[in-house]
Amino acid sequence: MEGAVDLSLFQLLSAYLFIVILLLIVRIKGISREKEIIIGSIRMTLQLILTGYILGYLFENPHPMYSLTAIIVMEVFSIYNIIKRIKAEIPMKLKRVIALSMFFGSFVTILFFILAVIRVAPWYNPRYFVPIAGMLIGNAMTGVSLGVSSLVDGMQTNRELVEGALMLGATPHAASKRIIDTAFDSAILPTINSMVGMGIVFLPGMMTGQILSGTSPLTAIEYQIAIMLGITGSVSLSVILVVQLGYKAYFNKEKQLI
Repeated sequence: MEGAVDLSLFQLLSAYLFIVILLLIVRIKGISREKEIIIGSIRMTLQLILTGYILGYLFENPHPMYSLTAIIVMEVFSIYNIIKRIKAEIPMKLKRVIALSMFFGSFVTILFFILAVIRVAPWYNPRYFVPIAGMLIGNAMTGVSLGVSSLVDGMQTNRELVEGALMLGATPHAASKRIIDTAFDSAILPTINSMVGMGIVFLPGMMTGQILSGTSPLTAIEYQIAIMLGITGSVSLSVILVVQLGYKAYFNKEKQLI
């Protein structure tokens, strides 16, 4: 089978025409997003170029400490992005819950996927470990971000309902159950929608990349199914932890709403 087609610098630069078109559209529509689009495009380009050089070094110098360090850096940035996206002020305890949920939920899933599903030898092989971890952590970050946003919004907008339930003798968990369930549902729904539309509505990035690199479509499909199930596990485990533990940040030791 043919390998991947190498892109020349001119071909790569020509793809930025889509950014120019987007800038023209928002300018015509009077939408003040030019700065964000330009900054986003520049950051994306620089970050990916830097990542390419780092991955090249990791692939040539495989070591467990390098792979684990890369994962820790991804986790820290994901936690930072989650907290940064939340516009409202949140308790410090909830920030700790976010960190715990991201680290535990995604890391456990990564280890299980590497050791039990694809059985990479050695387990820290950066060619597999780092890209797979990036996909699992990235999707978990999106899920946790949605779940926390919904949880924070629910605890603030439904404060009177929660207090009323507490006055009637409900436990903090029972008083917050509807908010917790809504937060989990809003966080997990994008992953479910991706699973439903995958293969018919769109071809996922990992599968497309493998096919473009010359991998058999059937092999690419096998990997995509496995990684999608891993993503589902990472998102669901991280989200269930953050919503089941996160609501407690809004109650004191006397089970009163803060």
